[in-house]
Amino acid sequence: MVEIQDIFRQHGYSYRRTNKLPLTYHKVMNSIEKCRTSALGGHVDECNECGYTRISYNSCRNRHCPKCQTLAKERWIEARKEDLLPVQYFHVVFTIPDTINPIAFQNQKIVYNILFQAVSETLFELASDKKYLGARLGFTSVLHTWGQNLMHHPHIHCIVPGGGLSALNEWISSRKKFFIPVKVLSRMFRGKFLYYLKQAYYDKRLEFHGSIKYMTKASVFENLLSKWYETEWVVYCKKPFRNAECVVEYLGRYTHRVAISNNRIVKLENGQVTFKWRDYRDKKKEKLMTVNAEEFIRRFLIHILPDRFVKIRHYGILGSRNKNTKLRLCKKLTGAVFHVKKAEKLTVAEMMLKLVGRDITLCPCCGCGKLTRSTVLSPPTYSKIS
Repeated sequence: MVEIQDIFRQHGYSYRRTNKLPLTYHKVMNSIEKCRTSALGGHVDECNECGYTRISYNSCRNRHCPKCQTLAKERWIEARKEDLLPVQYFHVVFTIPDTINPIAFQNQKIVYNILFQAVSETLFELASDKKYLGARLGFTSVLHTWGQNLMHHPHIHCIVPGGGLSALNEWISSRKKFFIPVKVLSRMFRGKFLYYLKQAYYDKRLEFHGSIKYMTKASVFENLLSKWYETEWVVYCKKPFRNAECVVEYLGRYTHRVAISNNRIVKLENGQVTFKWRDYRDKKKEKLMTVNAEEFIRRFLIHILPDRFVKIRHYGILGSRNKNTKLRLCKKLTGAVFHVKKAEKLTVAEMMLKLVGRDITLCPCCGCGKLTRSTVLSPPTYSKIS
């Protein structure tokens, strides 16, 4: 199976030579190219019965690497199960117009933070209104920056419990359908996002280069703002989940997803990459797209987030400050099951056994012995050339 690692190994060097890239991009490409190879070191496991040995190389653990997300996702899911309430959950998606995407790409940290702020304030303000719910919400937001074709498409996924905590510390359940009309959500979200974007513009915190340099003119930017205010922004709510357990499994797929997974890459031939994508404008049909390797790498790198940027955020009763107080109260009020917190995290072997029922410590040669670590392999050291 062709992987992103193969594409980077074959074409990454030439791409880096012909394109000036920020240090963050170099780090990500370097990590993915070395992931699970001798360059990162590893260890040798030996069977205590037959003496069979197996070499395992270390993962890069980079959050943009498709190989390193499965275990991270499963650990995250285990932790989130402790926060579940026995109520219905909703999946709400907030999207900005395509014409704002170039500004977002050139000012990622600022615009993505504005996106989070506009979404959270919209949900909090409307939910606190007695017309809709009249309670304090809790929700988890996840930033995605891609569409199925790997082009830049920033949007936020929110998983929202159907209810909240009133000012009198009572649980208020929402209606079966999402309690805030999407048009109301859309218009408040639009107003808040553009207000903060305009503020950033006049505070001179935004940069405009290349094809959008013309936006530096205040008259041009104001004209664009007017057009964005007149546009209906896309906010939609998917069907409620069947139960709380489905929520976390579903959310796990979103939290640790990278721009494209390895199983969507069909082939790499003659410098061309073919990958599967779903065309939502054509009845969600699955199609094949072929681009040259340089264009594929360019599209992948678009979605590398700024260093230390937090793409998963918990708000309200689900926020870290409220877990031991307000969330605990919500659990009592809704009759939730209190999970006993495990003292230690599961090992990789324990996680694999739990997930797929496979004991990776069992010797594949004799079938009865146990593999135990016998040697640690350090990464190779490179001496400097004087």
